[in-house]
Amino acid sequence: MQLPPAASGGIIPSVVAKFDATAPAFTRTRPDQPTCPDISTSPSFGPALPKSSPPRLRGIVIRPEKGQRRDLNSVEISLDGGTHGDHWAKGCWKSTEDGDPHPDVQICIMNARCIALIAQEPANWAPAGDNLFIDMDLTPDNTPPCQRLAIGSAIIEITDTRHGCASFIERYGRDACVFVNTGEGKRLRLRGIYARVVRDGRVAVGDRVVKVG
Repeated sequence: MQLPPAASGGIIPSVVAKFDATAPAFTRTRPDQPTCPDISTSPSFGPALPKSSPPRLRGIVIRPEKGQRRDLNSVEISLDGGTHGDHWAKGCWKSTEDGDPHPDVQICIMNARCIALIAQEPANWAPAGDNLFIDMDLTPDNTPPCQRLAIGSAIIEITDTRHGCASFIERYGRDACVFVNTGEGKRLRLRGIYARVVRDGRVAVGDRVVKVG
């Protein structure tokens, strides 16, 4: 799919119920229209994201080429190829001394409830550009660097590379970008984290996500 323009919408009922039914509504809009709640005072996300029981993989996206997204139900991931079909293997913003794609940024991960709050339906998640959307607390206390996660038959390891995306503001608006990248959103790592593959395998939507090691 080609990236669609941002569209307006409110928080979906299921997400409101999981966070706080009294939290102010948030709509994705143009970058010059501030409507996002202040998470420093809103109870929606604090002090930590609600945990799924058990944590599960809720979405998979690959980026075949720049500006392209493709939703998948399952995918192979490997140390050599990252998320198979994703353009990471062709080269990315972070490289090794040899010029190869850096393994520390192989897999982009974002909290599934956060993207659902911002983008509503899963069909609108792909523009975020993350590979895996996980219903799990991704804060440093729960998923610090070197923490390993088993998903399907694969194992990945969280890295210490900071996740950011200049295009996020274009996809979901200025307030969404501020929401995930500053203050409490930054502390909770709402924009996401990176991981590298340590055991090749296959992952699928609905797989449990288990902390190992």
